[in-house]
Amino acid sequence: MTSLVHLGRMFYLVNPNATTFQDPKDVPKYVNEAASTFVLFLLLELALRLWQGKPARLNDAFTSLGLGIMHEATLFASETALLVGYEWLYQYRLFDLAWDSSVSWWGAFLMVDFIYYWVHRANHEINLLWAAHQVHHSSEDYTLPTGLRLSMFQRLTYFGFYQPLALLGLPITSVMVHLGLNYLFQFWVHNEAVRKMGPLEWVFNTPSHHRVHHGANKWCLDKNYGSLLIVWDRIFGTFQEEKEDEVIVYGLVEQPQSLNAVWHELFYLEKIYEKARSMSSWGDSLRAVFYGPGWVPGAPRLGDLDSFPDVKAPRVKYDPQMPAWFMLYTALHFTLAFGAQQILLVHLKVSPWYTAVLFLAFIFLTMGVLGSMFDGFRWAPLLEAARCAAFLLYARATPITSAPPVDSALVLCFSMSAVFWTVMSLRALRAPLKIVKED
Repeated sequence: MTSLVHLGRMFYLVNPNATTFQDPKDVPKYVNEAASTFVLFLLLELALRLWQGKPARLNDAFTSLGLGIMHEATLFASETALLVGYEWLYQYRLFDLAWDSSVSWWGAFLMVDFIYYWVHRANHEINLLWAAHQVHHSSEDYTLPTGLRLSMFQRLTYFGFYQPLALLGLPITSVMVHLGLNYLFQFWVHNEAVRKMGPLEWVFNTPSHHRVHHGANKWCLDKNYGSLLIVWDRIFGTFQEEKEDEVIVYGLVEQPQSLNAVWHELFYLEKIYEKARSMSSWGDSLRAVFYGPGWVPGAPRLGDLDSFPDVKAPRVKYDPQMPAWFMLYTALHFTLAFGAQQILLVHLKVSPWYTAVLFLAFIFLTMGVLGSMFDGFRWAPLLEAARCAAFLLYARATPITSAPPVDSALVLCFSMSAVFWTVMSLRALRAPLKIVKED
């Protein structure tokens, strides 16, 4: 029964009475509870693609999963910023809505989705916000892992958008519930298997609509911002139907050539800095930060669409090939990083702040170093050996889990990894490591 409840949440099929809470502490962590459902969907999609003879680019999927893990690992900080000040504003509410009324539930359902449209649109139209959101668009595949590809800064870009709902008298718990359910709904629309959905396409966001949103083709840019409801795009002029006669190219217009999740988080901030610095006036420097990503001096606020490159299929994807053993190694250590993220949630409640910092550092290093491996960075083996050695130093004095046999297995795993990558790094010092195969 619990599995069916989790599955229903993925499609927003929930009972309002079962998703109504008085205390914010009682609102479930919907994303954490859906972890097993995410895994099931990912495996089903992988099996379907293999059965259909379609390529399954695990390297790109690992990058998406790494970004998703970092997003969830930092949620304790970004989630607080999302609704900070909400309770204070609630004192000045215009309407007094009961926390358990249907008006509160349905009002939050509608308004959270409406606000998300404008949040999403702002993320595309303000360059500084795009620095976080471009991470989600950086996958050259349109598969379910793309739905997990979110920047750790993403929720910070929502600050100030949802707070005004407090003035309408919507209880904070109602807003929290619908933010979580909105997130879950957006996961499954990232697929190519589901084509058209008939009359539902008029009202709801569907995989077809969202495929357009992820396209780098000129006709796809800045379209279909809706989360659950596509009617907002139809009302505000940003709707675009999927074209049957043109293949969508997924990714960014200027596609970064990297599979390093940490690099994806940060590289665009440097681009904004360089663009602002290159301007001849303070006004243009500010416009470089707060106007659209495509803006240049003399152009409209969002840039001149006619001057944008018209991306068309086929476009060669960045696809470094790795040995099968390395893919298994990556899968193992990404799983351990996910476990570290889950342990982190527990440590946040009972441990000193520096414990959280150590766990976050471990997660970031895992994603950054293994991503450097995919990119063929010469010093990556040495960094991986150092990462494994650092884990062993920590584990030597501090239990990782509450199960000693598990800790022993982890020590053995990281010891073998440290020795292996030390040997590989010594070889790399003499000659570049040929871990990346050219097609």
